[in-house]
Amino acid sequence: MWLATRMTKLGTAITEAIVYDYGTSAFLSRLSDPYWFQALGAVMGMDWHSSGITTSVMGALKRGLAPKADELGLYICGGRGRFSRNTPTELRQLGDRRGFDGEALVRTSRLTARIDNNAIADGFQIYLHNFVLTVDGEWAVVQQGLNDRSGLARRYHWHSATVKDFVADPHTGIVGENQGTIMNLVDTQARPAQKALLEIAHEHPDKTLHAARHLRLPAHHEVRAKNVDLKRLGAVLAVAYERGLHDFAELLLLENLGPRTLQSLALVAEVVHGAPSRFNDPARFSFAHGGKDRHPFPVPLKTYDKSINFLRTSLDAAKLGDREKIDGFRRLEGFVRAVETRLEPRADFDAVIKHEHELQKSLF
Repeated sequence: MWLATRMTKLGTAITEAIVYDYGTSAFLSRLSDPYWFQALGAVMGMDWHSSGITTSVMGALKRGLAPKADELGLYICGGRGRFSRNTPTELRQLGDRRGFDGEALVRTSRLTARIDNNAIADGFQIYLHNFVLTVDGEWAVVQQGLNDRSGLARRYHWHSATVKDFVADPHTGIVGENQGTIMNLVDTQARPAQKALLEIAHEHPDKTLHAARHLRLPAHHEVRAKNVDLKRLGAVLAVAYERGLHDFAELLLLENLGPRTLQSLALVAEVVHGAPSRFNDPARFSFAHGGKDRHPFPVPLKTYDKSINFLRTSLDAAKLGDREKIDGFRRLEGFVRAVETRLEPRADFDAVIKHEHELQKSLF
């Protein structure tokens, strides 16, 4: 509960910041990127490679955004287990209240679930389904399946903006271990198989996936140096701990921050403002707030709360017309990127881990 409450607050603030600066469509685009999603979970304190990221992140976002749904124009339906089965009811109710075609949304929700659950011969069964909808009718789906035999999970990402044909490469990506050769009836090369099935069954075949991007995560729990871009992490640490860079970063943010909080905010700022290419090493974002299973280090609660407080107060001030802090937060991401490019710092991975553990007594 101690982490779930904080994840709800931080995830809500991050989402608001993205919507505030870029709009709801941009948020759905990020949500449908498996690398960004993994980075979001890591920066929120989940273990960077854990399948539990999906349940925890989507649950936190649904809890936190529900009271702000009409304000943001962003609605999250469904969830895990029995909550996933509530998705049609939620979509119909939302349709009645906001003027959507609820039945059309229900059909889309069911279609994405059937494609991922029934037509892929890999043994994964969907147990979590979240349908995310904007006030403009744009949608994204994040769902996860479990293989009972292996105990492994696989996550599927969809975004309406990229779905041109539900039977031809409809996904934006998946997350999971490669299971070898699979039957894929929605691959662009599967048209002959689709036609044959139609002729045999006299109805549309069940459909499956072809991932545009496939994020493979290792089996080990701990964060290792090879999982992290040490140049990128080095830039964050330089901005946090080197006096001159730290002073300039504080000037950008107009805030008196300790180095550990600045380190966290720099990584959170990248989740909000970073380009898609910046998320190919999601383990790096666990250096914002650690992980609930103590990898790469225990979650520093005081730092976590300071990150939430900074984002919350910045967003509240921006809503009243004072954009200084929220604009500084945006510039922080660019500043760290400039430090990375011009100074090319590189983190000493073992020293960073040791330093983080030494800090724990003062941060809890």
